[in-house]
Amino acid sequence: MLLSLYIVNKSGGLIYHRDFSSLAKLDTNDTLRLGSIWHSLHAISSQLSPVPGCKGIELLEAETFDLHNFQTPTGIKFFAVAECKSPGVDRFLRRVYSLYADYVLKNPFYELDMPIRCELFDLQLTSEVTVSMNG
Repeated sequence: MLLSLYIVNKSGGLIYHRDFSSLAKLDTNDTLRLGSIWHSLHAISSQLSPVPGCKGIELLEAETFDLHNFQTPTGIKFFAVAECKSPGVDRFLRRVYSLYADYVLKNPFYELDMPIRCELFDLQLTSEVTVSMNG
């Protein structure tokens, strides 16, 4: 089950966050801090990796959750926190990227790298979560 979704711009700023669970939620400052820290960890991991061509962390497995990451060619990071071993999270993140391109980037009122405030994106994301993650 998906717990939360974050979208971080190429500069490390959190531009979208949404919780899908009623479990303990982070306050706004902690949410912003998490997005920034994840951006930094991702960048450091790609530089320190002994594997040539490594593009950073794609999956972080903890005892109580998994953190999945998808980075676009333009540097936008989509990451999701899910229950351990949740199936289909990577596919879900790629679908969210498609929704982002269709409903956010094509919105004439959206400014790049600014927080996402798009009702159609929210509606489509809710539908995608229902279909993809909760079956």
